[in-house]
Amino acid sequence: MKTSVAEEAGLKPLIYDEAGLLNQDEIDELNELANQMGALRETDIIIWTSDNPENIDVELMTEDFYDEQAPGYDKPHGNAVILTLDMNNREVYLAGFYKAETYLDNDRLDEIRSQITPDLANGDYKLAFQTYIETASAYLEVLPEVKPDITYNSNNSYNNDYSPPVQSPTHAADQYVTSRPEVNREPDNLFLNTWFQLAVSLIIGVISVAVMAYRSGGRVTVNSRTYEEAHTSGILDSRDDYLHTTVTKQKIERNTNNSSGGGSSSGGGMTSGGHSHSSRGSF
Repeated sequence: MKTSVAEEAGLKPLIYDEAGLLNQDEIDELNELANQMGALRETDIIIWTSDNPENIDVELMTEDFYDEQAPGYDKPHGNAVILTLDMNNREVYLAGFYKAETYLDNDRLDEIRSQITPDLANGDYKLAFQTYIETASAYLEVLPEVKPDITYNSNNSYNNDYSPPVQSPTHAADQYVTSRPEVNREPDNLFLNTWFQLAVSLIIGVISVAVMAYRSGGRVTVNSRTYEEAHTSGILDSRDDYLHTTVTKQKIERNTNNSSGGGSSSGGGMTSGGHSHSSRGSF
């Protein structure tokens, strides 16, 4: 691992480029950036690239890295986010732990991965890793319940627009068409108000029509007992006839515990040390 320069500079080694995707200057630059951003958010922002000669699943690789290396800004197995790059299977895996697990949930990690995947596919590894560090740091500043629009640009600027819109107050004077109050203002006397007079007229009209409709209709005097002879009415006979039998079938679902790869996925299980993790995909 190319970490000697970082150690000499008093920086924590956070870039583990075992696949040799970066030169030493790029490693030093990214490591310094990760240390700066991590200190602001009190979270280790880690990158690990591997040729994965043993062809281990990238999720398991990340779990073992966290459990064995015990990274964390505040303590071993503490606040950390890890980007693992499996060059053998061309897969990328993002995992958040403790504070990063809370602030970098599945949706946010998926968003980071979607931003860096094009650069990874084009071989622009330094730019992809820089985007990951900067975007993860930006998300770590925003409360989990807030859904910000954080987009990283190559000029190191962000679209981080998550503030609620501020509405300007509406003034009462804006409701009038002209500047002459005597033209637009309604009369102060309620009985002289045009809308009040129209409402009263409408109510009186509805009541009048309802009364006339009620009086014009005839009253129905026939009911169910009008033609019934109670002393001669009754059930004469009864019987039960068998018609048919209906049989339905329902398939019982079985959990085979099988899964298939490909594409991308979110979520995951637990590491052997009891730590959670989140998002993966191909590039």
